[in-house]
Amino acid sequence: MTRAPALTLPPRPYLPGKTERPDEAIFEPLKEGLSPAMTPEEMAQSAAFLGGKEAFAQGYFWEAHELWEAVWMVLPPASAERHLLQGLIQLANGGLKARMGRENAARRIAALADTALREAFLQGQERLMGLGRAEVEEMRNHARAHTG
Repeated sequence: MTRAPALTLPPRPYLPGKTERPDEAIFEPLKEGLSPAMTPEEMAQSAAFLGGKEAFAQGYFWEAHELWEAVWMVLPPASAERHLLQGLIQLANGGLKARMGRENAARRIAALADTALREAFLQGQERLMGLGRAEVEEMRNHARAHTG
C-alpha cells in the first residue's frame, strides 16, 4: 500500500490581499492520482480530499478549496458526491470571505453552500464520502465562526 503524501500547510492561512499566496505546487502531490475512474469511496480516502478536510479544520479555507476542487472536477456530473464537494468548496469560500471581513459575501456564499449540500443529501443517503449531515453542519458552523 502506497502511503499518501502528507499535507504541508503554510505558516498561516492565505488571505487574499493580506498574506502571501502559497505556491500551489505544494498541493500537487496530494492531487496526483485523482481520476474519474475512482469510486467516490476511493476519492474520500484520497490525499486531496483528506488534506482538504484537514486544511478546513485548521481554518485554511483557501487551501481546502484548492484541494477539494481537484476532487470535485473528477466526480460524476450531477452526482450526490459532486454536490457535496460543491457545498464544501462553498463553505470554505464563505469561511475565507468571513475571515476577510466580507460578511455580505460570506452570507451569500453560505446560501449557495446550503443549496448544494441539501441537493447532495436529497437522494436519501445518510453519509457521503464519509460525511454525514451532522459533520457537514459542524463544518458549516466552523466556517461561519471564522470572522474578523
